[in-house]
Amino acid sequence: MAGLDAFGTQLQRGDGAGVETFSPIANVTDITPPGIERETYDVTAHDSVEGWREFIGGLKDGGEVEIEVNYDPREHDGLVADFADALPRNYKIVWPAALGNWAFGAILTNFEPEAPHDDKLAASLTFKVSGKPVLTTGA
Repeated sequence: MAGLDAFGTQLQRGDGAGVETFSPIANVTDITPPGIERETYDVTAHDSVEGWREFIGGLKDGGEVEIEVNYDPREHDGLVADFADALPRNYKIVWPAALGNWAFGAILTNFEPEAPHDDKLAASLTFKVSGKPVLTTGA
């Protein structure tokens, strides 16, 4: 199978209403979806078979989502309000070509704009996923 084109992927932000509406965050240039991980607990004992370590699964972590944007204060400064919120807001990563989405609650943990003298305005944002991401496949 050939690779898939990532162009058109969106990070959408929920409005928090009872029937939630999602809107794309503007001017996103790069999205790093959450790297989900799981803790393991070492349960090796003196009678473990042939001296091999043994593990069981522990708590799961939804990871973090990182985005880079062409920073526009008119578009992005509203997200600073999310930084002030202690409770997660709903977001979705929507894959291009109706391939599905990853929906999750997250807390904005980092908003870092930059204004270099020889390049564009840009910003990096990091969201900590809270709970289990819901993966929906599309066509």
